Amino acid sequence: MANQLTISSLSEIDSVAREFLSAIGDTTLVAFYAPMGAGKTTFTTAITRVLGVKDAVCSPTFTIINEYKTAAGESMFHFDFYRINRLAEAIDLGLDDYFYSGCLCIMEWPENVEEILPEETLKVTITVNADGTRTLSW
Repeated sequence: MANQLTISSLSEIDSVAREFLSAIGDTTLVAFYAPMGAGKTTFTTAITRVLGVKDAVCSPTFTIINEYKTAAGESMFHFDFYRINRLAEAIDLGLDDYFYSGCLCIMEWPENVEEILPEETLKVTITVNADGTRTLSW
């Protein structure tokens, strides 16, 4: 069964993030598939706000991995695989340690590491609609 949520405006992004987290339950591996500028980092930032992260959130384009602490004191990891050119680069990061940590792992540009994503990874597509809204589908 396919699931969908629509973000009609930035003013409602946090409520959509809250609904998304509720819908995915205990899922810890979330991969966002979307073109550049579709809102992957913006939606990830909304997720961190809902989880009570106090740190500034930015895309880890150059660091590849950012770790944040939620209000509950749990780690969450934000990955940006945009700059990964070879699968070996990703493997050398020790991704399995993150993926199997039980912590929430949000991934941008998962296409670049598709071959090593665990089977249980939730694949979410963000579509930019003609009216500027965004639709999340999984």
